[in-house]
Amino acid sequence: MNVAGIIFADREQILQMDDKVYEQLRNVTQLPGLVGAVYAMPDAHWGYGFPIGGVAAFDAEAGGVVSAGGVGFDISCGVRTLHTGLTATELEPVKTGLADALYQDIPAGVGSQGTICLSDSEMSAMLKGGARWAIGQGYGKAADLERTEERGCIAGANPAEVSDRAKRRQRREMGTLGSGNHYLEVQRVAEVFDAEIATAYGLALDDILVSIHCGSRGLGHQIGTDYLREMLIAAPDLGLRLPDRELACAPINSPLGQRYLGAMRAGMNCALANRQIISYLTRDVFGRLLPAAELEMLYDVSHNICKVEVHVVDGVEKELYVHRKGATRAFGPGNPELESTLRSVGQPVLIGGSMGTGSYVLAGGRESEALALSSACHGAGRSMSRRQARRQYRGRQVIDELAERGIVIRSPSQRGVAEEAPPAYKDVHRVVDVADRAGLAHKVARLEPIICVKG
Repeated sequence: MNVAGIIFADREQILQMDDKVYEQLRNVTQLPGLVGAVYAMPDAHWGYGFPIGGVAAFDAEAGGVVSAGGVGFDISCGVRTLHTGLTATELEPVKTGLADALYQDIPAGVGSQGTICLSDSEMSAMLKGGARWAIGQGYGKAADLERTEERGCIAGANPAEVSDRAKRRQRREMGTLGSGNHYLEVQRVAEVFDAEIATAYGLALDDILVSIHCGSRGLGHQIGTDYLREMLIAAPDLGLRLPDRELACAPINSPLGQRYLGAMRAGMNCALANRQIISYLTRDVFGRLLPAAELEMLYDVSHNICKVEVHVVDGVEKELYVHRKGATRAFGPGNPELESTLRSVGQPVLIGGSMGTGSYVLAGGRESEALALSSACHGAGRSMSRRQARRQYRGRQVIDELAERGIVIRSPSQRGVAEEAPPAYKDVHRVVDVADRAGLAHKVARLEPIICVKG
């Protein structure tokens, strides 16, 4: 190990973690150019190369690398949460109709396609412009960008470094949720922990929110596939000895490293544009069924990404390439990257749970910078594989059990619902409590699911 590996967890979580988490964390510590420790969040579990919930930072000037395995296949998968201005009482009379309309208008599932079909020039513009491009096409309003990471568009995206195959996969997938753990969820604020920050975020007990969890769809997956293969083949010529072939990487300042960064940033812009378009579709549905609703942005943040950020290391500010795979940026109060109305309280940190347990809104804290490069957990984290979940649960059974609790599920795949059964995930309440107690981020509000459109 070149640096320390640090896991944020309580004793029970440590004992329950798959041994693969420790192995993968150790492997990451052997990569060149690391700055500080390698971290695993409380929701950490086995992933591809990096553990999911892994955070690591590299210094380009010290021979640091960028790893496609450290970003993952679902580039810029993230969560966007919207206010509605409604309460649970106002929602109840149209709950079933709203679930049906959201499911009808927002494509979900494996290979799902929407009504948008991008030309070659439109594809390039989208990959360069992200959510800003989407708003320019009429899918939202400029105010949305103020509460979106990178103001909706990350600089340095290079569509030319994205393969034609990746672009073909994405041509009809804009405005779609996809499959796996992706969802659109209508939620109720069930508990408030910090009234002052909740007020600053515009949250109050019984408020109705909408959360959208998805990423860069087929394009991001293909970028990951393309560059992992190329990085693995190039490793010997680049002088890299990989502790695990899944940690295929390239020096940041190498031509291959720069090409991957250009493609990966294009993938991030794709995800930002995708969530922006889904927000537009969601607003349209609410506008038809609940005209009084006003879907304003709370925040949008990614959790599979490599970002250039300035952090203080040994008392000195350094520009670092921070990999977060299944981990969320959690900037604290005063950070200049935050929009002015959030700067006094810190960034909203959006933690997705399972469709049966609920989600959380946290706030980034000042101490998180020194603890883990201003990073926090991103969700509950799986406790069993999808195959294990399918063996133990049936989709119809899960849907019926959740319906008895007042949670409406809409999905094109009962198999997918079985894979996402609530017991297949760790206890999100415990994960969030650990993040709060450790100082990674601070609890603001707990959200309960009411409607879940599941891929």
